[in-house]
Amino acid sequence: MSRIAHEKRTAEQMIRLYCRRKEGNRELCPECKALLAYAHARLDRCPFGEGKKTCRRCPVHCYKRDMRERMRQVMRYAGPRMLWFHPVAALRHLWRELYSR
Repeated sequence: MSRIAHEKRTAEQMIRLYCRRKEGNRELCPECKALLAYAHARLDRCPFGEGKKTCRRCPVHCYKRDMRERMRQVMRYAGPRMLWFHPVAALRHLWRELYSR
């Protein structure tokens, strides 16, 4: 699976976890659907392609300010919980965060 596909899957898992656990929704709410679609669109247009770093370490911030803040909220909540709900994805993300320079 490509790097971008992994990033998309990780973003989707985090958004779904946030929407289900934090907001109490069974299905993605309209705001979370919009955030997921936006994240996928940004990843599709990433100028670094398969050589991209994690978004936190990226020198180019391609998210609009409001979407960046929304994703920051999602990641702040879902990030630590990913170890319990999606441990492989969480460890892969942490590995890339630490060793992709």
